Amino acid sequence: MTWGPRQPSDLKIYADLARARAVFYTPTVGSTLRELRQDLPRLIDRADICIDEHVRPKGQTIVSPRKHHVELLIVDEADRLSNTGLEYLRDLFDRQGIGLILIGMPGIEKRLERYAQLFSRVGFAHQYRPLQDQELTFVLTRRWRDLGLAMDDADFTDAQAVATIVRITGGNFRLLHRLFVQIERILRINGLNAITDDVVEAARSTLVIGVT
Repeated sequence: MTWGPRQPSDLKIYADLARARAVFYTPTVGSTLRELRQDLPRLIDRADICIDEHVRPKGQTIVSPRKHHVELLIVDEADRLSNTGLEYLRDLFDRQGIGLILIGMPGIEKRLERYAQLFSRVGFAHQYRPLQDQELTFVLTRRWRDLGLAMDDADFTDAQAVATIVRITGGNFRLLHRLFVQIERILRINGLNAITDDVVEAARSTLVIGVT
């Protein structure tokens, strides 16, 4: 694979990565140590290369080993990791000095407490509560904007879609993220330019989230 600008949109991605300096990773169900050893170094290296494209002066030739730019690794669905997988992340944290955030279901901190070497490196554990009115409005407004749309409280279609989203997610931030991934997919596949109640319900039908 050839790295470097291939189209104008690539430059924006490089700039965004340079600001974030972070990699987001979701392990598969039953994730193995072999997968982690293949996936994480590859993701981090690719992010490093993209960031380097943005920060390196134009025309400069690399004559020494490339600098590591990624400063943070965020692992979602960390509950899926085996004990060996968690130990691998601890080793990665120790060796590369990269920040580590584990996102999981409530109670994951209890599991980590059983592994002294890993738990001794935990700075803090934070439990996210459901988003409330102003927080939810802020997040939904940003989600609409990310899709190139403008949310209008006075518009019946938007208000109905918001009410359905609130009913389905109950303000759960992770569930909101998962739902909007599917909403974006449905809009793109069907060539739609508005989030409607039907679109939200269609997105919900692709997720296993129980009856609400």
